[in-house]
Amino acid sequence: MFVYVQYFKMSRLIVLTLTVTMLQPALANSVFETPWRYECLQGYCQKRENTEATQGSALSLAACRLFCAESGGIWPKPKGEVTIGNFLATINANSIDILGAKSETPAFELVMGAGRIFRQQVAQLLPKNSFPKGGKSLVINLVIQDHSIDQLTLTLDESYILKTNQSADGRLQAFIQAANFFGARHGLETLSQLIIFDDVREELQIARDVSISDQPAYPYRGILLDTSRNYITVAAIKNTLTGMAAAKLNSFHWHITDSHSFPYVSKSQPDLSRYGAYSRDKVYSPQDVKELIQFAKERGIRVVPEFDAPAHVGEGWQKTGLVTCFNWQPWQQYCVEPPCGQFDVTKPQLYEVIADIYGDMLEQFQPDIFHMGGDEVNFNCWNKTESMVNWMAAKGWGRTEKDFVRLWDHFQSQAVQKVYEKAGRHIPVVMWTSHLTHKEYLSDFLPKDQYIIQIWTTGEDEQVHELLTKGYKVILSNYDALYLDCGFAGWVADGNNWCSPYIGWQKVYQNTPKKLRGISTSKCWALKQRSGPNKPIRPP
Repeated sequence: MFVYVQYFKMSRLIVLTLTVTMLQPALANSVFETPWRYECLQGYCQKRENTEATQGSALSLAACRLFCAESGGIWPKPKGEVTIGNFLATINANSIDILGAKSETPAFELVMGAGRIFRQQVAQLLPKNSFPKGGKSLVINLVIQDHSIDQLTLTLDESYILKTNQSADGRLQAFIQAANFFGARHGLETLSQLIIFDDVREELQIARDVSISDQPAYPYRGILLDTSRNYITVAAIKNTLTGMAAAKLNSFHWHITDSHSFPYVSKSQPDLSRYGAYSRDKVYSPQDVKELIQFAKERGIRVVPEFDAPAHVGEGWQKTGLVTCFNWQPWQQYCVEPPCGQFDVTKPQLYEVIADIYGDMLEQFQPDIFHMGGDEVNFNCWNKTESMVNWMAAKGWGRTEKDFVRLWDHFQSQAVQKVYEKAGRHIPVVMWTSHLTHKEYLSDFLPKDQYIIQIWTTGEDEQVHELLTKGYKVILSNYDALYLDCGFAGWVADGNNWCSPYIGWQKVYQNTPKKLRGISTSKCWALKQRSGPNKPIRPP
């Protein structure tokens, strides 16, 4: 199959015309003929045998789902009104035009990329070695209010309005109205779900006379992927991003470093990945990062890097002299899983090195928020480091939990200033729930105007109520509903892992802040999951 894309420039308006030429002849109809039809009964599509008497009105399963399922089976369910007409119209796959991209604007490349992705989605609906003939032209009109926006922010309007109809000249039309590219992209995603391949008639079809208004319930909707404990290829990460786009998730939380390995190639500190990666080919180069950021953005997704500290550090730091407890045994005394490792936060040079890493990440990712980790600090590790306790004693500090929280704050307050310096502004910072988020320390060490707290403990944890009643913004990632790796084999103990049993999609989908002690959902954001033993789903 050859796909030709032609661009016609009219002033600053770009028209995308798709032409598809199949080299293989379509197989005989008998190959694709199906003996089955479907009826919508009590809200479910039920299979029936197709007869000569029903052939003319028979519905394929794909068609039945559009008309039978609530809200046309659109995923996730639109938040606004949904009207699905009573007709399907046949599309000429050789004639799909997308109008509305404006050249020489920041969003131009994103709009072009989203159009290319849409056409790929349509092509994937067709059976292998088949290309149906006939049908009407489809013209998609993108009505984007602001073409200058090419970055997601937590306050960005991602809503859209989608309508389909048939014009007087017989062409099929889709109109997507949005404030910016990101809302328009969601509209294209929904439009792709309204297009089916009808295997009864062997036609590419679209639901006609559709009207949908939609907007996300939460401004942050995402999945966390841990690529340090287990290296994950760029191709596999792209598969995850593609799945996220289908569900209109907008945040890829990249847990890119940990004590197990340091696969992130830092321009300023290249020895960290040189000594810390599992192997020289298990790294994420600047080109890999650039490629994934663009791939994600075309699908309406921000990439949020996490540099977890002061715990969760080890491999790669061996020669720096900035880490203590690295691989100490027995590991159970110094960390939650081997290999152990935490920063020696009393070393002044530490802050220059992490500032380099922050600078590299902020320059590459250009994020609107930054994740500083901050979980599972083991005070016994610091308490057993002689130079650190001597440093504390010189300040007149003791060795109680409160003293070690002060030591942690000594790190956090300096580290966050380095983030601000490198970002050139006070960028919102995300931190995991931890000792610092306990009610007796929270207000003193993590001001609510600076921090977003990501909750990884249970949905019933009293910290959830405390954070919300004090006015903190939170990302809900409670492990009792949102960890996608629960039920896997344990690796630091026999049997299954610590958060077993496996969590099915129903529990994931039904997890909602509404159930958290009656707290208003307007104060809660949603995340999605972490592929690792520690952290983090819910639709928009």
